[in-house]
Amino acid sequence: MKREAATQRPASPPERIAALLHVVRILLAYGRHLADTVTVRVAAPGFPAIAACFGTIDLSIILARLHRGILRAAALERVLLARAARGRDIAFVRTRIRSRTSQPAPADLTKSAANPIAREQAPQPVRRSPGTGPTDFHPPTLEELERQVRRRPLGRTLVDICLDLAVVPGLCTGTFWNELFEAIHWYGGSVASLMRERNRREQLFDREQDSSPAQNCDWLNLPRQMVRQVLGFFIGGQPALPLDLPIAAGAATGPP
Repeated sequence: MKREAATQRPASPPERIAALLHVVRILLAYGRHLADTVTVRVAAPGFPAIAACFGTIDLSIILARLHRGILRAAALERVLLARAARGRDIAFVRTRIRSRTSQPAPADLTKSAANPIAREQAPQPVRRSPGTGPTDFHPPTLEELERQVRRRPLGRTLVDICLDLAVVPGLCTGTFWNELFEAIHWYGGSVASLMRERNRREQLFDREQDSSPAQNCDWLNLPRQMVRQVLGFFIGGQPALPLDLPIAAGAATGPP
C-alpha cells in the first residue's frame, strides 16, 4: 500500500505551475469568448476601443490573431499539465541585464577608410515586431506551437498570447494584470516589449482611422470606467457581453 501511494500522481499541480495555469486559463477563456462574440461586437459603437488593441478594425485579421492566441494558450496549458503530471515544478527565469561594458566598441572609421580592403560589416537582418510580416497569419497547428512553447521561456509565450489576444492593462482587473505582469517577468518575458507593441498598434490604428472619413476617434478618450460597457467585463472577471449589445443566435456569452 505504501508503494502504491508513493507512485500515485500528486492530487494538485505544483505551486508555481498552478499559479501559471490560473493565468493561462483566464487568457484562454477570454480569447475563446472574444472569438465567439467578436462578429456581434463589431457593429457596436465602442468596438474601435477593442480593435485599437489589435491595430486594425479588419475583422479577418482580428479573428486570425484570436485563433492563433487561443492555440498558443492551449499549447502552453498542455505543456504545463504534462510537467505537473511528472510532479516537476517550473523555475523562475531571471531577466538578463546587459552590461554597458559588454557592448562592442564603436568602429574606428579612420582605420576603415585607410584600409581599402577592409571587409564591410554584413547587414543585420531586420527584426519584425510580433504580428507583422507577409507570413504573419500562416495558421500554425497546436503541435507546432507546443514544440515552440517547450523550447522558449514561458514568459515569452505569455507575451505572444497577450499580443495575439490584444490583452492590455486597461482591459484587465488590477489583480489579474498584476498576476500576468509577474508571470511574464519571472518566466523570461518582457512586459516592455508588450507595451511597445501596444503603442505601435495604436499608431497603426490611428492612421487606419484617419484614412476612413466615416470613422471617429472617440476610442482615444475612452475612460477606464467605460471599458466594462464596451467589453462587458474586465479580463480576470467572468466573461460577458455588454448589457446593451444584442446577442446573435448561437453567440457565446461565457467561457466554454
